[in-house]
Amino acid sequence: MREPRILFVKLSSLGDVVHHLPAVTDLARQRPGAHVAWVVEEAYVDVVRLHPAITEAIAINLRGLRRNPLRPSAWRDIAATRRALRRGWDYVVDSQGLLKSAFVSRLARAPAFGPDSMSARERLAARFYDVKIAVPRTLHAVERNRRLVAEIFGYSPDGPPRYGLTIPEARPAWAPAARYAVMLHAASRAAKRWPDERWIELGRMLAAQGLATVFPGGSAAERAGAARLAAEVPLGLAAPAMPLAEAAALLAHADGVVGVDTGLTHLAVALDVPTVGIYCATRPELTGLHGGAHALNVGGAGNAPGVEAVAAAIGFGAREE
Repeated sequence: MREPRILFVKLSSLGDVVHHLPAVTDLARQRPGAHVAWVVEEAYVDVVRLHPAITEAIAINLRGLRRNPLRPSAWRDIAATRRALRRGWDYVVDSQGLLKSAFVSRLARAPAFGPDSMSARERLAARFYDVKIAVPRTLHAVERNRRLVAEIFGYSPDGPPRYGLTIPEARPAWAPAARYAVMLHAASRAAKRWPDERWIELGRMLAAQGLATVFPGGSAAERAGAARLAAEVPLGLAAPAMPLAEAAALLAHADGVVGVDTGLTHLAVALDVPTVGIYCATRPELTGLHGGAHALNVGGAGNAPGVEAVAAAIGFGAREE
């Protein structure tokens, strides 16, 4: 009997992509011979490729099309993705529950599965699915994904989440040669950010323990902020611009990571790095760091933690290379 061909649709953002990884690990254990593909925004395809159960990562550039809808190459990219999606799937599973992801799921021209109207993030998305699954909205995002996929394929999620990523072999060449921590200070919304003076105080505390601190930034403005923070911290280093695969390598070889509610913080957990999540505006019980042997959430919506609380959560030890 032929093993099933399964296409996951989880487009963005980075945190959402990371939250779907344990569902892939679960499915691989239950259907070890399945051909599993994943369509994802081009910016995040390198993370999807780190999961050994993914046979095929299909990049889509909806963000590029939205930024510049008149650019011919953007439409050519979409056409190429559309052809890649029409390859005879047995299951198309949209775990995102948005109108854009539901639209992409229909491009595959195969039976589409997704959350029902009470479970989807955008209720109208459920109209595009052939099979609609109820998933409690009170569950953490990781467990919602696991539950959805398990319901479709007829098993129960077993045990704690396992992200299953292949760990990058080496740290970036520019990274500190000795022990270091990564400080993920940047966030998409100002309300999610932690005050600069608290990052500086925490960085100085870690320096006193012999840890260098690396401050990354995605945009030019974020890298300028990283440079200001690093200048105030002994052993501080502002990271250069880097692709996501290089950022994953930086995180994977750190002694630990401290970060606000942003995708890279969740990726650190998926790479099994000791991680402390700082929550200032969102609810960690729904979208906080989840799983991993050394992941802790501090703070909450409207309750930004102090330096003392974050420092108390840190237990970075020497990492074995």
